[in-house]
Amino acid sequence: MTADSSSSGSFSGFDLVAAGPGASREDAGAAPAPDSVAPGNPSVTALRERFPGAVFRNEICAGDEDVVYVDPARIAEILRWLREDPDQRYDHLADVTAVDYGGGRALEVVYQLWSIPNRAALRVKCELPPDRLEIESVTGIWAGADWLEREVYDLFGIAFGGHPNLRRILMPENYAEGHPLRKDFPLRGRFSRAEQTRRALTQDPEDYYVPGEIAERVPQVVEEAGAAAGEGEGAG
Repeated sequence: MTADSSSSGSFSGFDLVAAGPGASREDAGAAPAPDSVAPGNPSVTALRERFPGAVFRNEICAGDEDVVYVDPARIAEILRWLREDPDQRYDHLADVTAVDYGGGRALEVVYQLWSIPNRAALRVKCELPPDRLEIESVTGIWAGADWLEREVYDLFGIAFGGHPNLRRILMPENYAEGHPLRKDFPLRGRFSRAEQTRRALTQDPEDYYVPGEIAERVPQVVEEAGAAAGEGEGAG
């Protein structure tokens, strides 16, 4: 990093790598919740009017992306209204994900919505305390939330009440090391390298397929070249 780049505040990607890691959010302590700002999306104002006690605050990210924080206990009610109200019509659920900032702070469940008729985007967030990681499923509103919620459950440990088939989707069903995207998850996992190797070498097909998939699979039999040739000669 040169003196010029340091004084000007302009850094390249290589400068940032050379500078090393900066202070983490854990080191800086929990940042105070920002005050609500004037929304750019009229849906935020409509949400405040329709659910006055359930909209906690809003903010604008990246210049023009409206984010609204709502009561987790009313998330299904709020999202259903955003989808079905004729003035809102957020008919597309683009993503469901989560964020863990560590340090014992609340985890965020994030819903990225898109209104195709209105060509408008809205991000809805709920904050869950680490000891109560459960929220209502929205699969009854968008069927596409099924696998998205399973991924959040698998990687963050957030349970979705009322989900029709809540189980892991990326990690094996018998994965015992926890939830890999949690900040308290060790970089190399919770087990020793020897134990991880032992488990990898003793895995069963059930680790990769659900029982129904295994029952439907037809075993592939590979014959030796000599045996196949002998059968061909006998038939001739």
